[in-house]
Amino acid sequence: MVEVIMPKMGDGMEEGTLLEWLKKDGDKVKSGEVIGTIQTDKATLELESPGSGFLRGILLQAGETVPVGRPIAVLLKDGESVPANWGSGTAAPAAAPVAEAAAAATPAAPASASRITASPLAKKVAAELGVDLASVSGSGPSGRIVEKDVRAAGGTVAAPSKSVVASIPVVTATAEDTTIPLNKIRQVTAKRTLESKTQVPHFYVTVAADVEKILSLREMFEEEGSGKVSINDFVVKASALALRDMPQVNAVFQGTTLLQYGAVHVGIAVALPDGLNVPVVKNADQLSLRAISASVKDLAKRAKENKLTMDEMSGSTFSISNMGMLDVDNFIAIINQPNAAILAISSVRKKVVVSDDDEIQIKNMMNITCSFDHRVLDGAIGANFINAVKAYLENPSRLIA
Repeated sequence: MVEVIMPKMGDGMEEGTLLEWLKKDGDKVKSGEVIGTIQTDKATLELESPGSGFLRGILLQAGETVPVGRPIAVLLKDGESVPANWGSGTAAPAAAPVAEAAAAATPAAPASASRITASPLAKKVAAELGVDLASVSGSGPSGRIVEKDVRAAGGTVAAPSKSVVASIPVVTATAEDTTIPLNKIRQVTAKRTLESKTQVPHFYVTVAADVEKILSLREMFEEEGSGKVSINDFVVKASALALRDMPQVNAVFQGTTLLQYGAVHVGIAVALPDGLNVPVVKNADQLSLRAISASVKDLAKRAKENKLTMDEMSGSTFSISNMGMLDVDNFIAIINQPNAAILAISSVRKKVVVSDDDEIQIKNMMNITCSFDHRVLDGAIGANFINAVKAYLENPSRLIA
């Protein structure tokens, strides 16, 4: 017998949600064959079979979420059967015969208290909602009660984490209101941004960068027919070089120690219809401006198509959030843990400025704000860092050398 478990497909992955089984209970599968799809907080991924055999003892139904490492099914060889107590701390149902697979899709009648079969997650949710399992009809194999059955009986949708629940004010809905269930990505975004703002002591530093030279370089590149390079590409390169110059910022808080990363991996926040994704430009300080431009375009495109790998969404040492295309004067971003800083990029504006020799000029200026983790660095280092980024942006020839 080989257990199929919820795999850990990234450093930050703590749980996964089954979207669908692509194989039925009793189907014969090969090692490496895709048997289902799961959703993490970052992407939808394929679930591959860890071995060959017959898929049996399915414990997880579509829409259910379990921690990584939790068994969700088994693979059996000819002659093997599912152990009676497999899959839960107490009782678990025997696997449904292949011939009963179609019948299992029809909800069974409520089970008596002496023979209730329910998934561990269903039992936990029932206890939280005060739902009597004896009154619930199971839609799982052989009438097994799964999470969605309990929530349907209790009139709820999937619950957010306890830390999120604790901070939510109780509001009574009226007839004019609409309740909108949160998708998985939005739930995780809520959880992680709350954790970051409550656990990480943020401080913020803002400067205005003169981007006249960047705009001239972009125009020159287009006239030469060498392709478009965005302002964001310059920001990624400038940030990467500033991180290399100041490794104190390219670090993470670890309780009694600080870990300074040896590599510079820049995460780029990409807006999706149902939330945010942060693909990572690896070793950004070692890439040319055009290589960064090509990488960012590719990552952003595949992020919107949900085609990124877990490696491409993991391992950032610093992050950038750019709302320059959304007509904003200034904003601050929440740190993407475990990073020690995140840079927020605002729109380019024509502003009246006074030069060093007291001449009044009109220039294209851009506000940039960095959010820092005060456990990792202090204000002076933060100010020096964002001014280092500014210096690179105002002297972009250093970015294309």
